[in-house]
Parts: sequence; structure tokens; C-alpha cells
Amino acid sequence: QVQLVESGGGSVQAGGSLRLSCAASGSIFSINTMGWYRRAPRKQRELVATISSGGIIYYATSMQGRFTISRDNAKNVVYLQMNSLKPEDTAVYSCNLVGPGGHYWGQGTQVTVSS
Repeated sequence: QVQLVESGGGSVQAGGSLRLSCAASGSIFSINTMGWYRRAPRKQRELVATISSGGIIYYATSMQGRFTISRDNAKNVVYLQMNSLKPEDTAVYSCNLVGPGGHYWGQGTQVTVSS
């Protein structure tokens, strides 16, 4: 089993920044992909970005330029730096890990951006 715990969410005004963290623990294989997804009110969950243990990064087109994903393999932590936040970025942001052992989700952390 793998546990994912997100932190760093909160409320911020438009134009502000937040840094989300997701710590993975448990039976983690060294080869995996971690990522961030978000679900805004009354919308479907959407991909934000993913990063493999080898450092290959993918961003959803609409997230490029403002969001930066990174990870610390030694600590099994993935980060999401979010800059120039907009009210439409308001959502629950969830961490995801996919590896040989399975597919896991964190509980999510709320990000609220006010105008």
C-alpha cells in the first residue's frame, strides 16, 4: 500500500502563489510517475502535471507557464509551484502516484483563489 498526503493548499488572492507538496509513503517502487490533478466545483477532474521518477515532465496545455512540477526522489515528495493564480484555478488538488504496485490517490487539498 501507498499513502499520499498533500499539503500547502489554502486561500490566496488572484496573482498570488502557492506551493503544494505531496509526500508518499509505504511500498513505493523506485520507478513511478507522480502527478497533480484538480477538480473544480461542478467540473470533472483534470490533469495538471505529471513527473516520472526519471524526470520526464508533462503539463496540461492550460497549465504551462504558470505551474511548475518537481520532485525529490530521495524523499518521495512531489511539489507543485503555482504562480499568477486565477480564480478559475480554485479547485481541490489531488496527488497521484502510478507505479508497478498500483495507482494511488491522496485525499486532496483545497486551493481557493479570490478575485
